[in-house]
Amino acid sequence: MELHGLHGQVVERIGESLAAEQIRAGEVLRLEDVQDRYGVSRTVAREAVRVLESKRVVTSRPRVGITVRPMTEWNLYDPQVIRWRLASPFRGAQLRELTELRAAVEPSAAALAAAGASPSARKALVELARAMESVARADDIQGFIAADLAFHKALLNASGNGMFAQLSEVTEELLVARRDLPLMPDHVDVDAVRRHMEVAEAIADGRPEDASRCVRAIVDSAHREVEQLLEGGAHCALGSRPLKA
Repeated sequence: MELHGLHGQVVERIGESLAAEQIRAGEVLRLEDVQDRYGVSRTVAREAVRVLESKRVVTSRPRVGITVRPMTEWNLYDPQVIRWRLASPFRGAQLRELTELRAAVEPSAAALAAAGASPSARKALVELARAMESVARADDIQGFIAADLAFHKALLNASGNGMFAQLSEVTEELLVARRDLPLMPDHVDVDAVRRHMEVAEAIADGRPEDASRCVRAIVDSAHREVEQLLEGGAHCALGSRPLKA
């Protein structure tokens, strides 16, 4: 959920500072510190702290103050937390974790979809794969990202596993990172488009093993790309090469 207004801006700025370790785990802030640092009222500061507590990034106790929690205790599945980490100097760790999560979940989701998805869900995946082909022919990068996102969300939903489906927001943050961060490809990856159609056809035909194998090829390719980016060392290298879909 996007936060608006002054308290939303304060949450965003504090969160970015936390992810960048400009404010470190164990540090204690006072509500007055938040007011003074961001030039807001006590009411706005208190509401911002409440939101941060809901994300488990801080705890607030009377006579103690606002204590920053270790990152291992944060709600790391929160889309806003993911964005903070992707925008931080430590984005490499977040990229790696997101691709590893996809590799663990999406092949199983594809197998479940092939075994039990409704006819309408199977048809939708084929149509979405065709939409990816259409924007790829036009070399429409923004359209490709949107179609890719829709495909993977539909895949997780088609699995019939509610917990997998709720991971779609996590997948979304990785896929849109190429739009919001310097991770844009120069051209659409034709091989990625072909692999998505193979997934859709395997699910439509009720072939769980093939569906899982095809998705595994997609996420393994993405994982290799992330590792290559990280091995490049310099953060500027992240802007010069694409992430696979």
